[in-house]
Amino acid sequence: MKGEFRVKLLDRTIVDYTDFNDIPDKVYRILKFIPDYPLSPHSEEDHKLIETFDNKLHELLRRETNE
Repeated sequence: MKGEFRVKLLDRTIVDYTDFNDIPDKVYRILKFIPDYPLSPHSEEDHKLIETFDNKLHELLRRETNE
């Protein structure tokens, strides 16, 4: 999934990502989550993609750790 994602890594450095899949499995904090929305009008496929955004955010939040 493409978009704008900013995370604070375990070593407390802040890194920007444009691909959700590049974000490490463990991070200190999620600072920005802005997925790329398809342009209107939306197709059925676009709606299915948009419906995954909430789950992706929750998946990312589960990667946060206080280590």
